[in-house]
Amino acid sequence: MNDNKFLKLFCVAGFIAFAAVSCWATTESLHMLLPSWPLLACWAVTIGFFFIASWGTKMIVDSLNQNIYMEKRGAKLILGTITVLIFWLLCSMPTNTHTFFFRNLIDESVTSDIAATNGYLSDIRDNTVTEKKIKDRCAEIENQINAKLQSLEAEINNPLNPGNGPETEKILGEIAQILGVNKINKLSGSDKTVEQKKKLYQAYREVILLQLDNKKINIIKEMSRSNENYRKVADKDIKNLELTKKYIDEGALSLTNADDIKTVTNYLNQGYSTIKTYQELVNFNDTDKERYTCANPQTRVSRLLSVYDVWVDFLSGKQGGMAFVFWIIISVLVDIAAFIFFDIAFKKREY
Repeated sequence: MNDNKFLKLFCVAGFIAFAAVSCWATTESLHMLLPSWPLLACWAVTIGFFFIASWGTKMIVDSLNQNIYMEKRGAKLILGTITVLIFWLLCSMPTNTHTFFFRNLIDESVTSDIAATNGYLSDIRDNTVTEKKIKDRCAEIENQINAKLQSLEAEINNPLNPGNGPETEKILGEIAQILGVNKINKLSGSDKTVEQKKKLYQAYREVILLQLDNKKINIIKEMSRSNENYRKVADKDIKNLELTKKYIDEGALSLTNADDIKTVTNYLNQGYSTIKTYQELVNFNDTDKERYTCANPQTRVSRLLSVYDVWVDFLSGKQGGMAFVFWIIISVLVDIAAFIFFDIAFKKREY
């Protein structure tokens, strides 16, 4: 009798110990997913669900026990199985796995997300992409003008139709179009001798190159002006994220605290929003562009907060791998241990 009482007390203690771990993990997952919920409410839901799941396993065990009398044994087996599937397989086990996986990965994910986001914000702040675009655009215009100057020189020196005629005027019109001016005026002067043709071409060349310089200045002004306001926004986002990383490193922000995680994600979300808005100024890695520019950008950290998204990424092969499988096994073992202790402690012993 005393042995049975001791065994029951031991099993009750074992159930409480493993159930506490499981309920803590589920509560953490729910609170990350629903930070607006009071922590106490998450605990209440978790404990209730876990007790119901435990009772479902007891119904299964009792219905399979042929040494006791039980009415509607088959119905209770089905009801117990459904209860376990709903309250354990769809709630406790996924959330437990999520918490274990999240805590194992969150430090690396936050560091990676902040570093990548700050890198792209730096493109905007430092004008990196715009400067390259300006150089490329200026080089493109210059190459076009140089090609037209060669045509102009050839036409002026054309032995079959030399001088400053209609074909020269046509080339000047094409050059004006490239430079974005109304026209390049024809120059007067004799064009009979080689020296005169050379001087005429040089005169045209000086006029055109002056217009080319003006065109380059306008390109720089236009493309730089559009980036001026963005730089202030990007700089503010960078400073916020740098300060956030500093507070994390110093322990002022905890990545396992739902409110602190919300602060981190808010600053990351702002950075993502700035990058999406000014995406033409960012030099993306191929793997990141979709993440930052899709219809509803979601940070790496935000996605880790959601038990649903983490499982979707694991099942689709995007994240987790064998590390996630390991935490599934740990989660299952913790819950099974709790259920076994519960079933032994409250086993029906009517013969």
